[in-house]
Amino acid sequence: MEKEKLQSVIYAKIDELPTLPAVIPRILSLMEDPGADAHKITEAISHDPALTSKILKVANSAYYGFPQKITSLDRAVALLGFNMVKSLAVSVGVIRSLPSKGLSEIFDIQDLWVHSLAVATAMKVIDGGKDGKEEGEALFIVGLLHDLGKIILAEFFPEDFAAALERSNSGSQAPLYESERQIIGIDHGEVGGMLLSRWKFPDLIVVPVTQHHSLPTGGSEYLKETAALRIADVLAQEASIGNGGNGVVPELPKKELDVLEIGEQELEKVKKELLEAREGIFGFFQAIE
Repeated sequence: MEKEKLQSVIYAKIDELPTLPAVIPRILSLMEDPGADAHKITEAISHDPALTSKILKVANSAYYGFPQKITSLDRAVALLGFNMVKSLAVSVGVIRSLPSKGLSEIFDIQDLWVHSLAVATAMKVIDGGKDGKEEGEALFIVGLLHDLGKIILAEFFPEDFAAALERSNSGSQAPLYESERQIIGIDHGEVGGMLLSRWKFPDLIVVPVTQHHSLPTGGSEYLKETAALRIADVLAQEASIGNGGNGVVPELPKKELDVLEIGEQELEKVKKELLEAREGIFGFFQAIE
């Protein structure tokens, strides 16, 4: 199938998915509003009681490990930070809107989300280490949603996606994205970017997701965000936290390490913190089930 026609088919399939909770577009617009404050965010989230409940469950999970129970959004903002609560609201809202069934033992949705949270966690450490500040909400979302294109391929192209999984898990040494391109004609990064674009996510999130298996050029916008995603993706696979369905763990991308000026000491710090977060990562998803 020609690429343009395939994209049209995928967009049509995307339109069959449940719509995002009404609060999510509102939060996305507030993310791009420099004048948005904590009150506006908590007010928007509070209009969705189910989402509010999930956020509070996650805030009280082992992933954060607070000794005291968090019982309100205002308290969650005070303890987790303004950006993190925005990230959680968007991420949980998206997860609730996507199919939850797996395809095979090779590809389990729960394992995929665990891998994705490990990537988000690694990105948080990388970002904090480089900038000395709390992570931007966009990077956490990028990490958590970077593989959602796999869910779309599994849902709407199950036989072809199963064939791609089989090819990459049968000793061929072919990365999954290469098998997807060969068998389906498109990779999960591009499909995920199509979905996020359709849902009107900002380019800061859409571009790294789209490009995380297509090495951007030196002048590409969001080069650092994409580099952080590619590094975090490999580190999560090396740590064996979750499973994204890729049969081969790629080598750490040296060019991206250079882009972010990450040395061996910083790399070991990310690996250490990722392993320490392992149990909490599982607790995160138990909280939103």
